[in-house]
Amino acid sequence: MLFDKVKAFAVQLDGASVGAEPVFSGGQAVAGRVLLELSGAARVGALRLRARGRAQVHWTESRSAGSSTAYTQSYSERVEVVNHLTTLLAPDTGETTTLPPGLHEFPFSFQLPPTLVTSFEGRHGSVRYSIKATLHRPWAPARRARKVFVVIEPVDINTPALLAPQAGVREKVARTWYCNRGLVSLSAKIDRKGYTPGEVIPVFAEIDNGTTRPVLPRAAVVQTQTFMARGARKQKRAVVASLVGEPVGPGRRTLWQGRALRIPPVGPSILHCRVLHVDYTLKVCVDIPGTSKLLLELPLVIGTVPLHPFGSRSSSVGSHASFLLDWGLGALPEQPEAPPEYSEVVADEEVPTAEQNLFPPLPDLDLGLEGPFFTYIQEFRYRPPPLYSEDPHPPTEAIRPRCMTC
Repeated sequence: MLFDKVKAFAVQLDGASVGAEPVFSGGQAVAGRVLLELSGAARVGALRLRARGRAQVHWTESRSAGSSTAYTQSYSERVEVVNHLTTLLAPDTGETTTLPPGLHEFPFSFQLPPTLVTSFEGRHGSVRYSIKATLHRPWAPARRARKVFVVIEPVDINTPALLAPQAGVREKVARTWYCNRGLVSLSAKIDRKGYTPGEVIPVFAEIDNGTTRPVLPRAAVVQTQTFMARGARKQKRAVVASLVGEPVGPGRRTLWQGRALRIPPVGPSILHCRVLHVDYTLKVCVDIPGTSKLLLELPLVIGTVPLHPFGSRSSSVGSHASFLLDWGLGALPEQPEAPPEYSEVVADEEVPTAEQNLFPPLPDLDLGLEGPFFTYIQEFRYRPPPLYSEDPHPPTEAIRPRCMTC
């Protein structure tokens, strides 16, 4: 039978190591071959190859139309970012051609569009790229082979917009049973907007406690995944790094002179996709007993191109020194160390499991965020940042860790 004569059928990409998914970016050429091994002479039809990249989202929401009526509303959206079709083998005459036994290779090559979306896997959406080969055969089912590849779109933080300092000021009057207990003020600043995984964010903050009770400052880097379909939005938030300061006593003022908050291995920001976004923010908050938290948010962009050791870096150091002097923090900081290579971050960082909390337990942290998503790390040929992923073994409700945000 013809089916028995096909011993192997696979898609192979040039430069890809065994068991690893090859990594590309927009504008690059993708080259490889389709491998067909036959145990005997066989008649085959056309051999076609399709490369496809697709961003899609889907979620459902339950709605009530009255006391006894409920229904489920579904939201879906899909965007094609890559769609390439080519024929690798076409019979010269008739509908079939006969191939001799042995191994046959059919090379292919195509160019990716100049701008793409970084590969992504989330609970309500994904961005996936793959190549599928289809071998048509007379009087037999078609044979198919599929190869997945990864796209990492470069995000260069060495731009004026991402090197600019970020700052904000908030204040709140603490009240208990309509009684004014005093004013709490918070101001925070970071030296730039863009960072890469493995870098440390020095957080500068001033907390002024004008109340009669101690307050507790905190800071966290929060990832927000936004899915969009048919005019509706669905968001998932997760804390990826956090720190807790010391309590600030009544009538006291505290300065954070560059409290270190290290960015773990996370996926880069996705800002230019029509159906999904991945954003990051630095949240600095103050827990005030008896009233709601005082919250300040500063935007972040997680990039893939580290800060240059010269040129743009000197600009960043200059702006960093400027706001240090503006805040009266005196001498300039030491020369900042260069950010680590992605391979160092991937090799040295361990991925937390469901039994290992990434952050220390923080009481009373509730901003409506769900449990943290953990990132799985892979070794990539071009050393990109790790991909997004969901935790495949989420903790049960009984042991689910508290939300780690402020």
